[in-house]
Amino acid sequence: MRVLVTGGGGFIGSHLAELLVGRGHDVVVVDRRPAERVDGCLLLEHDLADRDATRRAVRGADAVCHLAARVGLGLDFTDAPDYVADNDQATATLLAELAAAGFSGRLILSSSMVVYGEGAYRCADHGAVSPGPRPPADLEAGRFDPPCPVCAAPLAWVPVTETAPLDPRSVYAATKVAQEHLCSVWARETGASVVALRYHNVYGRRLPLGTPYAGVAALFRDRLRRGQPATVFEDGGQMRDFVHVRDVAEANFAALGYDGPAFEAFNVASGRAVSILDVARSLTAAFGAGAPEPELTGRYRMGDVRHVVACPARAAEKLGFRAVVDLDAGMSDLAAEPVGG
Repeated sequence: MRVLVTGGGGFIGSHLAELLVGRGHDVVVVDRRPAERVDGCLLLEHDLADRDATRRAVRGADAVCHLAARVGLGLDFTDAPDYVADNDQATATLLAELAAAGFSGRLILSSSMVVYGEGAYRCADHGAVSPGPRPPADLEAGRFDPPCPVCAAPLAWVPVTETAPLDPRSVYAATKVAQEHLCSVWARETGASVVALRYHNVYGRRLPLGTPYAGVAALFRDRLRRGQPATVFEDGGQMRDFVHVRDVAEANFAALGYDGPAFEAFNVASGRAVSILDVARSLTAAFGAGAPEPELTGRYRMGDVRHVVACPARAAEKLGFRAVVDLDAGMSDLAAEPVGG
C-alpha cells in the first residue's frame, strides 16, 4: 500500500513512517522542515499550502496519514493566523487536491484531546455537567478545580468518551475542531472515509526540545537536562493521560485497516490517569538520585484545562488498539535519549 504521511519528518510522523516502512509499505513523506529523515521513504520537502506540489504528492496514494500541524497552545492570540494557516488552510488544500485526484481511500487525521476542552465531570447532586472556562479570579486565588455550574459544589472527573461535545478552549484546539469538520464534510462529498485519532498527551524519543509551544514532558526533560527542577503549573493535580509515541504509531496503523463509516473519531490514550506532578516525579526519578525534585509554581495558563482523562474503550473495541508502554518505562527511555536524539 502506498501511504502518504504529511508531517512525516516530525515527532509522531517519523515513528509512523518507520513503522510503515518496516511492515513493507510504500511511504511518501511530505514535510516542509523535516527534523527526522526515515530511510526507505520518498521525502518531499514542501508546504502543503503549495497546491502544485501537494497535487503531485497525492498522486497514487492509497491512504493518507495527516499529521502535519502547528501544535501547542501558542503564546497569545496573535499566533492565531499561523495556526489557522498551518492547520486549517493546509488541511483544506490537502483535501481539495485529494478530491481533484479522485481519492476514495482512507484518511487518518491526527486530532487531539484538546477538542473536548475540559474533560467529563459529575456532580453528586446534578449528575453529568459541563463546567465553563475557569474564571481568572479563581485561578489567581489558587482554586484550580472547576465547580459545578449549577450549585458550585466540587466535581469529580470521569473518563471522557468520543461522544462528549466539542468545546475548544484555545486557538490550537479551535483549529483541530475545524480540521475534523473539514474532513467530515470532505468524506461525505467524495465517498472517502476519515478516522480522526484524538491523541492525548504523547511522549517518547524525538519529543521536540523545549520551546514555548512544547508539551509538558519536553519542558520537564529540558530543565532536568540542565540540572534544574521540573516546574509544575497550578498545584500539579491536573489529571491527564500520557500515551507513548510507539503506541500512537500503532494506533495509526490499526486505523488504516478499519472499515468504518465516512467519519469516526477515537481516543488514542493509555487509559491510565496520572497527575502532572506525578509525571514530573516519574521523569525526575528517571534522571537519577541527583536530579532536583519538582517545583510547584502555582502559575497557570488561561488556555489550559484542569482534567482530561480518556476512555479508550472505543479504540480497543473497533480498532483493536490498546496502548502497551508503561509510563515509568517510557519516561526512563525518554530520559536516556541522547541530546540531539
